[in-house]
Parts: sequence; structure tokens; C-alpha cells
Amino acid sequence: QVQLVESGGGLVQAGGSLRLSCAASGRSFSTSAMGWFRQAPGKEREFVASINWYGEITDYADSVKGRFTISRDNAKNTEYLQMNSLKPEDTAVYYCAAERASSRYAPSTTREYDYWGQGTQVTVSS
Repeated sequence: QVQLVESGGGLVQAGGSLRLSCAASGRSFSTSAMGWFRQAPGKEREFVASINWYGEITDYADSVKGRFTISRDNAKNTEYLQMNSLKPEDTAVYYCAAERASSRYAPSTTREYDYWGQGTQVTVSS
């Protein structure tokens, strides 16, 4: 059974930092793209960042460029999202996602991901 489990969310003041982790189990995702999405109350789930199989290609939403960094450790079957200079508008539930197939790309749409975590809450106070 494939599982993606996020951790690292919490409450932080504006300007602070958090590091999210997503640990995968049930199969290896070393040749699959992985990504992070977020969903704020009353809004659709939106793309945050993605990384391709070996990490040489990454993509970011314009709203987080220069503040967030995605990375992965294939030996640990884990991806990370380092979030710096957090803003109140970053408040959302953050989800990690992984593709089923092998891919050298870093897709940015929800329909391209097959596995999802349960989400972790990030709250940024002003």
C-alpha cells in the first residue's frame, strides 16, 4: 500500500520559516516526479513546487519563487519543502504528491499526480 505522509507543518509568525517533509512508503519514487500543492479555505488546490526524478529540474509557483525550495532524497524516498520568509497568504493545508510513472519532468498540475498525502496545516500569523 502506497502512502505519502507529510510532517513539519505548524504555526509560525510572518517572516519565519518551516520545513515540510513527505515520506513515501509502499514503493520507490526515485524515478517519479514529486510535488507540493496547497489549499486554503474556500479556494482550489494550487501548485506550489515540483521536482523531477533526480532533482535537476524544479518548478515553482510565482508566489513562492525565491522563498521556497523543494528538494528530495531518493535514498530516503522523501521530499522536502523549505519555506522561508513566510507570509499570512501562505496559510493553507499543504499536500505532497507523486507520480506513478517514471518522468524526467516536473509537472505542475494536479491531474498529473497519482498519489497524495493527507496534508499538513501551515498557519502564518501577521
